[in-house]
Amino acid sequence: MGNILNNPFGVGIEAKAPRGESGEAEVAVDRSMVGVAAAFLRAAAAERDLSPNTLTAYRSDLEQFGEWAARSKITSIEKIDRTLIRRFVAFLGQRRLARRSIARKVTALRSMLVWAEGRGLITSNPAADVVVPKLDRPLPRVLKASEAKLLCELPPDDDPVGLRDRAILEVLYGSGLRVSELCGLDVDDLDMRAGTLLVTGKGRKQRRVPMSDPERRALQTYLAGSRASLLKDQAGGALFINKRGTRINPRSVRALMTKYLSAEGARLVSPHALRHSFATHLLDGGADLRAVQELLGHESLSTTQIYTHVSSERLKAVYEQSHPRA
Repeated sequence: MGNILNNPFGVGIEAKAPRGESGEAEVAVDRSMVGVAAAFLRAAAAERDLSPNTLTAYRSDLEQFGEWAARSKITSIEKIDRTLIRRFVAFLGQRRLARRSIARKVTALRSMLVWAEGRGLITSNPAADVVVPKLDRPLPRVLKASEAKLLCELPPDDDPVGLRDRAILEVLYGSGLRVSELCGLDVDDLDMRAGTLLVTGKGRKQRRVPMSDPERRALQTYLAGSRASLLKDQAGGALFINKRGTRINPRSVRALMTKYLSAEGARLVSPHALRHSFATHLLDGGADLRAVQELLGHESLSTTQIYTHVSSERLKAVYEQSHPRA
């Protein structure tokens, strides 16, 4: 099964498709586990705009399920039932996989079966009511406002790279961007007069977010000369440029944060910690939860609500430190 799933987009569809009443060819899907998985992955890549990382994970997860089911002589999509899926979840638990990994594998399988049901390959989805282990949602790491300020001021302000890095950190904290969103920014996405950024988030959805005053000043300084210096006479619309004159990538942003924090002897945090800090500090300052949801680009309010737990933890700490009867 592995060899086929490693190249799923050209298999799983019968070469000779029958012709319907209209005379047009009807695509018939091979109902084996391999064929359905391959056809599903092909459709997911074409229709659902999934990221390459998600497709790779789905491919690996479906391959693992197919190989596991084949040990029980189950190779057809029609032979998958609820009991088999529950046995698979138990098998993963026995291997001591993290709950999040198990949930992701079941999600991949469920997505394939939903797709198969929608095309009449199976009469119902046996994974529809399979319960997966409840995920532990660790509280995000949040910097104090003073720590975030110090981090943003660590890059030197007397060379192009340092000025670029200051602008990067100010944007991450000042507008709460994901690192991928920051790397995708173009110069044309800035409205310096209005003090806003046009951000392209997950699912290519766009939102306009405000800039902080330090963020705007850092961007103005960077754009005044540093960016042109890094471009090295090349053309390009990317806002943040690496030393080669091309668009910076998330790995480089993580590396620059590690560099500055290590030099300072401070605890290491990821760029996402600045996004967490942005949201938490807004809520601490009295911002409305739905407004924070819009600023972060969250699809669901429940995703944003984790920051209320962070604020509650901080309130509890203040209470325990301050109340005489705590």
